[in-house]
Amino acid sequence: MLHKTYAPTPPMGWNSWDCYGAAVTEKEIRCNAEYMAEHLASYGWEYVVVDIQWYEPGANSSHYRPFVPLETDEFSRLIPAVNRFPSAADGKGFRPLSDYVHSLGLKFGIHIMRGIPRQAVHNNTPIKGSAATARDIAHTNSICPWNTDMYGVDASKEGAQAYYHSLFELYAEWGVDFVKVDDIAASRLYDTHTSEIELIRNAIDNCGRPMVLSLSPGPAPVDYADFLQDNANMWRMTDDFWDLWPLLLDMFDRCDKWQGRPGPGCWPDCDMLPLGHIGIRSVDGGGADRWTRFTREEQITMMTLWTIFRSPLMFGGELRDNDEWTLSLLTNKDVLEMHRNSSGARQIMREDGKVVWSADGTDGVKYAALFNTGDSASHVSVTLEQMDLQGAAACKELWTGSKTEPLQDTLSAHIPAHGAVLYRIELL
Repeated sequence: MLHKTYAPTPPMGWNSWDCYGAAVTEKEIRCNAEYMAEHLASYGWEYVVVDIQWYEPGANSSHYRPFVPLETDEFSRLIPAVNRFPSAADGKGFRPLSDYVHSLGLKFGIHIMRGIPRQAVHNNTPIKGSAATARDIAHTNSICPWNTDMYGVDASKEGAQAYYHSLFELYAEWGVDFVKVDDIAASRLYDTHTSEIELIRNAIDNCGRPMVLSLSPGPAPVDYADFLQDNANMWRMTDDFWDLWPLLLDMFDRCDKWQGRPGPGCWPDCDMLPLGHIGIRSVDGGGADRWTRFTREEQITMMTLWTIFRSPLMFGGELRDNDEWTLSLLTNKDVLEMHRNSSGARQIMREDGKVVWSADGTDGVKYAALFNTGDSASHVSVTLEQMDLQGAAACKELWTGSKTEPLQDTLSAHIPAHGAVLYRIELL
């Protein structure tokens, strides 16, 4: 399947939601792209993603204004709000912005909602490439429970595929490399919207431009794993993830359920990294303008779990405000090497707040992630035999760079509450 070649390793980038909600501006996108190009691109970070409601002129936070006028073109398609994205004027859409992101050596992404704008349905506007109209293809009983922008599309109707073809034809013209589709992987009201996922897959395959397809929100059902692999590159395992310890603790269960599925072009997604300066205009997650509420130990735990599991990495904070600590989490070459090139990640032990994951590297290398999810410091141990290793081994902790004495039988570490250590192990 060609789409699996679009993301051979887990995508890495920045998404505007955690800091700007629905209200990000073109200037903020450009400035974060410039930071990524200067400080992160050499480490593999490449996607710059404009999240939800870039077509809503009055968006001012992460709270959606219901049933307000949206910017659309003559073919029932949403287009950027010019007051927030000035370069989109005169029908240029996102092409000037994507050209700028590409000029920095990066890739450009957008968020869309499943379906067709309610506004287009009420106005019964045309669909490009079809005699059908917006009203003809709308599934007016298929709605999003948390956003009023769209009706679902009835895949059985003449014109449904034409509508999605026209969308992705437009996105190809804009130079889009990554599309995050929301209200589709899981729903509070419905099952996974498989018929619209198939319409989108067909549209990307026919638009003439490779685009990574990310599906939200979660939790996407594990029962649909084969279908998701056949149609998407990323799919969320969780609802929106925020900087709260219970949500991070819960992610151990979700990664356990999805282990064995990450692989080239197919990435179960732990969601964005709520690190650094977040909540600037996004008030979701129980907090306003703030630095992440995760302790440093919890930040290491999150980064360790995301990278050994090989989740996509989408940073959520305002990049320009990164301090030295936050930047260090994103630029650890040894950790990112594991994230890019390891395989076979698996949970090999979980009991009494102690968790161990292992993964295979290249040339006989093994990785071991030891977690203490308890509320007090504790020793966590794993035997070399549990990791399918026999004989003495050299061991390096990747976050600190420290090397241990050669291992004979057991790897053990004293780990603070909610903390983690990550080792690269190689037989001597």
